Amino acid sequence: MTDTSEPPAPREDRPADEPAGGGTSPPAAGPVADRAASVATTPAEAPAEAASGGRSAKAAGRERLGPPPWLAGGFLAPALVLLALLVVYPIVYTLWRSLYDADGGRLVWFDNYVTMFTDSTTFTAIKNNAIWVAVAPALITAFGLIFAVLTERIRWAAAFKVIVFMPMAISMVAAGVIFTLVYDHSPERGVLNAVAVGVHDTFAAASPYPGVRPREQGSPLKPEGKAFVTTAQVQPGQAVTLPLVAVPPAKQRELAPARAAAPAQGAITGTVWADFAPGGGKVNQIDGNEKGLPKVEIEALAGGKVAATTTSRDDGTFTLDGLAPGSYTLRLAESNFAAPYNGVTWLGPGLVTPAIIGAYVWMWAGFAMVLIGAGLAAIPRDALEAARVDGATEWQVFRRVTIPLLAPVLMVVFVTLVINVLKIFDLVYIMAPGSSVQDANVLALRMYLVSFIGERPDQGLGSAIAVVLFLLVLPAMIFNIRRFRAEQG
Repeated sequence: MTDTSEPPAPREDRPADEPAGGGTSPPAAGPVADRAASVATTPAEAPAEAASGGRSAKAAGRERLGPPPWLAGGFLAPALVLLALLVVYPIVYTLWRSLYDADGGRLVWFDNYVTMFTDSTTFTAIKNNAIWVAVAPALITAFGLIFAVLTERIRWAAAFKVIVFMPMAISMVAAGVIFTLVYDHSPERGVLNAVAVGVHDTFAAASPYPGVRPREQGSPLKPEGKAFVTTAQVQPGQAVTLPLVAVPPAKQRELAPARAAAPAQGAITGTVWADFAPGGGKVNQIDGNEKGLPKVEIEALAGGKVAATTTSRDDGTFTLDGLAPGSYTLRLAESNFAAPYNGVTWLGPGLVTPAIIGAYVWMWAGFAMVLIGAGLAAIPRDALEAARVDGATEWQVFRRVTIPLLAPVLMVVFVTLVINVLKIFDLVYIMAPGSSVQDANVLALRMYLVSFIGERPDQGLGSAIAVVLFLLVLPAMIFNIRRFRAEQG
C-alpha cells in the first residue's frame, strides 16, 4: 500500500532559552497543562513548600489551642497588684520618707543617714548585727550538721529529731519568755544560776556571815575595803572585844552564848560576838543573852603584813599567840562577810547579746538539722563505702567526703540564717531588760524604738535605718535566689 501523506516539516533550530512550541503563545489550558506545570517544578522547591506548609499548620494549631494573652494577664493581675501594694509600695515609700525630717514636712535629703552613722546608739546596733551574723548562723549550721550525723548513728533517732526540732514550734515571743526565766539572776528561779551556784558552792565554801558589819558609830572596828580593822593598836597581853551587828535572828538561834576572853601573856585574846539581842543591852559589852560568832578569821597585822592568823571558837573567843612584842592591828578578813554567790548576770550589759544568741541557736538548730539531714539522705552511699574500703577513717570520710557533698545544702542553710538574723527583732525586744536594751540593740529594734517609742518619734531616721537594713538583706536574698535557680536548672 502506497503512503500518500506528506513528510513532516524539518525541525527549526531554536535558542536554548526559547520555550518549546515556538513563538510566544502560552501553552494550552487543561489537565495536560496542569500536569506539565507540576512536572516542571524543581525537586528542591517541593520539600521547601511542604515544610513551609507543615510549619504554618502547626503555628495555626498552636494559635488555636493556646490561651489568649489577655487570659494569662487576668490571672497574674491580682498577684501583681498584691505584690505592688505589699512589697513595692512600702519599699518606695520608705526610701522617700527617709529623705524627710521627723514630721515628714521638710526635705532634709541625706541628713538622716548622716545622723544614723554618727549616732553611738545606732553604731552599737550595727555592731551587734555584725556579731549576730558572724556567730549565730555558723553555730546553728555546725550544731545542725552534728545533730544530723548523730541521727544516723543513734537509736531512737526519731525521738531525738522530735526533741531537737520541737523549739521550732514555739514562737519567738514564747521562747523569749522561757529564756528570760532560764537566765533569771535569782538561783531560786533561774535554772542556769541554780546550776552555777551549786557548782560554785561545791568547790568554794560560802562565807559564814554575809552582810554582817560593825556599828557605824562608837565601834572599835572600822571598814577597810570589804574587811574590818581595829581603830586602835593592840599589844600582846591585851584582851579585845570585837562587836558586830546585822546577824540574822535565824542565824543567832544556832549559836552559843558569847564569853569574854581572859588576857594571856605573849598573846592577843578577844571575843567576836553579835552585839544585839532582844530585850536590850549595853553597846560594845557582852550581855548574857548575846551570841558568840564562831569560825571568824582574825589576822594580826604588823607593818601591813600578816603576823598571825586564827579562827574564833564556838563562843566567839580567839587567841593570837606567838607574837613578838609590839603593836598590832587586828583585821577581820573579807572572806568572813562576802555576799553569797548568786550566779552570773546573764542578761546584764556584758553578756546580754551572747545570752540571746544562745536562745536563738536553741530555736533554730532543729531547722538546720532537718535540712542537712535531707541532704545526708541524698548522698550516694557508694561514695562513703568506697572511701571506707580505701582505708579512710570515719573522721576522714566525714571531712573529705560527707562535707564536700553537703556543701550546697550547708550554704543554703547558712545564707537563710544570715537573712533571718539580720532581721532579728522580737527575741531581743522580749529578753533584753531595760538596763541592757542599749547594749543588746540591733537594727530592727533600733528602727522600732526610733520610729514609734519616745517623746518625739522620728520616722525619718527610722526609715533611713529600714533602708540600710533592706540593703544589708538584699545581697543574701539575691544569692539564695540565684543558687536556687542554678540548682533547678
